[in-house]
Amino acid sequence: MDREKFWERLKDEIRKEVNDRDFISFFQGVELIDLDDKSMTIEFPNRFVKEWIINNRPDTFSHCACRVAGRSLNLKSRISKKKKPQVRQNVPTGGNGSAAAFFGDNLKPEFTFENFVVGSPNQFSHAAAKAVAEQPGKSYNPLFIYSVPGLGKTHLLNAIGNYIKAHQPDCRICYITSEDFTNEMVDALMEKKMTEFRNKYRQVDILLIDDIQFIAGKESTEEEFFHTFNTLEKNQKQIVMTSDQLPNDIHNLESRLRSRFQMGLIADIQPPDKETLVAIMITKAKEENIPLEKDVAFFLADNLSHLDIRRIIGTLNNIAMQASVAGFTAINIEFARKALEKLNIITWEENTITTEDIIRSVAGHFKISTKDILSRKKTRNIVFPRQIAMYLARSLTDESYPEIGDKFGGKDHATVMHACKKIAREIELNQKTANLIDGLKEAIGS
Repeated sequence: MDREKFWERLKDEIRKEVNDRDFISFFQGVELIDLDDKSMTIEFPNRFVKEWIINNRPDTFSHCACRVAGRSLNLKSRISKKKKPQVRQNVPTGGNGSAAAFFGDNLKPEFTFENFVVGSPNQFSHAAAKAVAEQPGKSYNPLFIYSVPGLGKTHLLNAIGNYIKAHQPDCRICYITSEDFTNEMVDALMEKKMTEFRNKYRQVDILLIDDIQFIAGKESTEEEFFHTFNTLEKNQKQIVMTSDQLPNDIHNLESRLRSRFQMGLIADIQPPDKETLVAIMITKAKEENIPLEKDVAFFLADNLSHLDIRRIIGTLNNIAMQASVAGFTAINIEFARKALEKLNIITWEENTITTEDIIRSVAGHFKISTKDILSRKKTRNIVFPRQIAMYLARSLTDESYPEIGDKFGGKDHATVMHACKKIAREIELNQKTANLIDGLKEAIGS
């Protein structure tokens, strides 16, 4: 068997062992350098990929190679020393000579790597973002960061930009939401300034685009972004995107864009565990000069874990304001408890249970990830929790079947209706299911 055929068969074997995300993110960029009867040599694109595979899938290459070759092969490896050329185009600079200052980056300076709290649920995304910031256009292009809302995607996106801005001040960086990208393109069309619009985005060095899922179904925006993406990627310019859905789950997204979003690294952020949540609250409290002791932070984590991080920080600020008005120099557990009771009357009854709250609670109960519930996986251990979450969303919120379908990764209304009917029948016929639903409702807070 020649080397090329061996490598193709080996990759096919690896695909059977690992999920799509891990294959695209880590194994796809590895190359076979040498092959003989006794050994094979592979080349990792960088140290980060090598360390991840060694730590997470150490035997995959050996096992798969043995199946393809019909015998054990001695595995050798090295890290690529290839350097991608950095293509720069001349743009006018401002009075201080900085191309970045002339362009306008829209970055939020308060979001940095230094104040991003790292825990096991976000460790992978943080490491990937740092790798991109340290070597833009070389490590992973594009980088696609995925999570449900409120877990730190925007923070990481801006942290990348702020890090590059500090270390490479001449880089042309642009942070923008997909909604603003669309609106700006519409304005350019109306004012017949599409050339200026295209030049602006296709001459940047770093494009950071938030909530990319919102361009799906907008044909003209998808068309422009497709060509912008191609231009930047061809010139080794760094592209980082965030989304609350994986590329395969973004409804109405053009297939050619979906494939490009999967070209680089897909990094997800999971909801924080209690220790990470406590660390986040203490860090934010220090930034805002809020007197928060660790025991109070643990109490808040126990009572606010059903909320996303953004809403938790908002609640913490509200409690701090109540403490300041009441003349408290420190927040104790008793004051925090009373503050939460007050917020329950003023705020929480107005902010009714959301579908996102339900998805997180159901995922936690069944010990699966929220991305599994939002995915298109059809295994029993995923489908049943997904149907329960859809049933609860229909029972506990005012959202319609189509609205619920959108929250579940773009599922159609017929899928939601089927799920609701199925679980309703299960409740009638199976007391165990009825008890499960009652328990989940109580945990969600209905």
